[in-house]
Amino acid sequence: MSVTLLWVASFPGLEVSRSTGLFDSIQHVKFLDSSKVMSQDYGSIRAKDRERRWRFYSLSTDMKYTCVGRSGIERASNFPMVANVLANPAAGEVAVSSEQKVYDVVLKQASLVKRKFGSKGEIDARPDIALPGNLSLLSEAYDRCGEICAEYAKTFYLGTLLMTPERQRAIWAIYVWCRRTDELVDGPNASQITPSALDRWESRLEELFQGRPFDMLDAALSDTVARFPVDIQPFKDMIEGMRTDLKKSRYKNFDELYLYCYYVAGTVGIMSVPIMGISPYSQATTESVYNAALALGIANQLTNILRDVGEDASRGRVYLPQDELAQAGLSDDDIFAGKVTDKWRNFMKSQIKRARMFFDEAEKGVTELNEASRWPV
Repeated sequence: MSVTLLWVASFPGLEVSRSTGLFDSIQHVKFLDSSKVMSQDYGSIRAKDRERRWRFYSLSTDMKYTCVGRSGIERASNFPMVANVLANPAAGEVAVSSEQKVYDVVLKQASLVKRKFGSKGEIDARPDIALPGNLSLLSEAYDRCGEICAEYAKTFYLGTLLMTPERQRAIWAIYVWCRRTDELVDGPNASQITPSALDRWESRLEELFQGRPFDMLDAALSDTVARFPVDIQPFKDMIEGMRTDLKKSRYKNFDELYLYCYYVAGTVGIMSVPIMGISPYSQATTESVYNAALALGIANQLTNILRDVGEDASRGRVYLPQDELAQAGLSDDDIFAGKVTDKWRNFMKSQIKRARMFFDEAEKGVTELNEASRWPV
């Protein structure tokens, strides 16, 4: 849950604050030169800070989400959030596809950690592994990731300074990959991006996980996934979130929005837990810790959505559950018109309450992290 806590906290879709002007500078060309691999439909990856829009889910569904995901995590009574984010096929409840899909990813990553580090999930980086090329170049790659993080994700970067050196470098590498991925569909040339471009980016990811990085920044992440038990699925799912952005601008209900939030933000939490590590003294199940991380990602993205309703509307996007808007007596027209009425205020209050619920549940997971990771989070 760790890095998610820290990492999603200032970098939801990738960065919570737009004020830092992520990638607005031409300097990012230096580290995004891998855009060549995407060919013409990828274009230059000039970045403009993009944060995933997650919308709110109605209070009427809150209880349902807090009652799922109990299977395998009953011991973690202090992690009711698992319920908020996962489906529990063992509870006799019909599993919702979105919940179940996310739950499967969580179980897969938790299982990977258990196999490599035992039931306690204590994680330590392995000794340096030399990728093809000079180790000094690998060190330079990590340093460059740190520079990018410092320049474009200032508050997030401050948190990483509290981490141990090996965790710090790993998180920088993950941040940069996520940032680059996010910009594929949100940069100035986003209109030129096609599904095939994202397919090539995913193929490149697979090569990276096989120890065959395309460029210097890929090399940093390739080294990171060799050191820590990080599964490739959350990375693939983030790319799937980019595919969603190419074809979808409305969400019928919270279930649809929840899956999108997982794709573009919850994945970051799952990527991060193996880096932050779980305390050997934790009595919580590995799955529950991952769920707390997932909850933080969802919470941050719901917050982004609430903050950026107007900006999203200016781009023709509404990341609010359509059924909940209708129940509140609202419509897309009200949003496009910028009407702030009592109906709107009441609707937003319920959405804020939901986001805070996710934050509250996520925070409970901090004490289950490795001691070296709690303070940064």
